[in-house]
Amino acid sequence: MPVAQPGALIAGEPELLAEGLGWPEGPSLLADGTIVFVESYASQVSMWTPERGRERYAYTAGAPNSCVVGADDVVYVCQNGGTVGAWRADEMVAPSIQRIARRGARAETLITEVAGRSLRGPNDLVFGRDGALYFTDPGVYDPASPDPSYILGLRGDGSGEVLIAFPQPVFPNGLAVTDDGAVVWDESYTGRVRRMSGRGEEPEDLGRLPGENPIPDGLKLGADGRLYVTDLAAGGIHVLLPDGTPVGFLAVGVAPTNCVFAGDVLIVTDAGRLADSAECSSAGRLWRIPIRASGQPLLRGAIVAGAPS
Repeated sequence: MPVAQPGALIAGEPELLAEGLGWPEGPSLLADGTIVFVESYASQVSMWTPERGRERYAYTAGAPNSCVVGADDVVYVCQNGGTVGAWRADEMVAPSIQRIARRGARAETLITEVAGRSLRGPNDLVFGRDGALYFTDPGVYDPASPDPSYILGLRGDGSGEVLIAFPQPVFPNGLAVTDDGAVVWDESYTGRVRRMSGRGEEPEDLGRLPGENPIPDGLKLGADGRLYVTDLAAGGIHVLLPDGTPVGFLAVGVAPTNCVFAGDVLIVTDAGRLADSAECSSAGRLWRIPIRASGQPLLRGAIVAGAPS
């Protein structure tokens, strides 16, 4: 199949914005364009501006896995409880969805369970056009003894629902929701990308990522429907057509974890190394890549309160 050359996608060389980061993940944008992202090893949400570089935005405890900015610049966080591979945080907490009202504010726990099921390790999250907050819960990353896999939804009133209970553990990771409500995700254990168009429908298999051992992590949608999937093992971002056909690859960093569009650039978090040790690492970096594309507009919902599911 034809594959676009990197030059057809990249409009300039990747620019290093920050380094010395502790497993950065899940970038998002405040209303003024400030980049926010989590640092799992530092148990915090961080921010980056051209004037001041990287600073702490808020302490979360545990190990935040991703964040997304909602209405009024409220930051919502997937809190996995305190794990990155074999590493454990000094202050472990219950796996949850957290909310941070403003810079320096306390990370408030919204929910620790959905439909009577305790969360095991929320991983990535995104608002849909319906105002709901969708998130993956694959548990702790351990292919030898995997946790059950789920994709869950949180309505604006804080009540939740199970969207997908996978029959076998697949580690659903990066997540996106299309304008028509389809849920798209990648799977770290299988290397595959899938889509579910409606509640209760069978997921559609969009195929396995290229390479011998792909480990997909983050996922974002382009304005034209293309999928941008970070691959920890390949050291870059796969670009796929909406049907899953690979059409390009953007090489960036060592172990890219996720990305977000900021106009016609991609902001990419890079762990710098795989999580193959119980020791924390400060090898992470933050990158900016000018590309010849733009992203699906970010949706900014609000969860007014945690509620029994």
